[in-house]
Amino acid sequence: EDFDAMTVKRRNHGRNKHGRGHVKRVRCVSTGKAIPKDKAVKRFVVRNIVETSALRDMKEASCIEGYQLPKIYIKNYYCIEAAIHQRVVRVRNRQARKIRTPPERPRPPRQ
Repeated sequence: EDFDAMTVKRRNHGRNKHGRGHVKRVRCVSTGKAIPKDKAVKRFVVRNIVETSALRDMKEASCIEGYQLPKIYIKNYYCIEAAIHQRVVRVRNRQARKIRTPPERPRPPRQ
């Protein structure tokens, strides 16, 4: 009869739904699994369209001086299993799970 002492692993129960009832599903980039959008691990990827090895060749072949190649902007959704497996996120111990501040991102030095 002592139900108020049940353990809760996360304060948001692994979701970010708060009062919404239902959330549309998205596809995991890795496994193709349909997961609720609020539960998915989201990563925004900004990359050059051309990889670095071919970048210099294209710059030399370009007829426009100082042409900036466009970037590719992708929002990736991962299911929890795939995100842990690919080390997009790491497993954290009980105390570390309480830390809600995002980790410090390594910034490339500005030219």
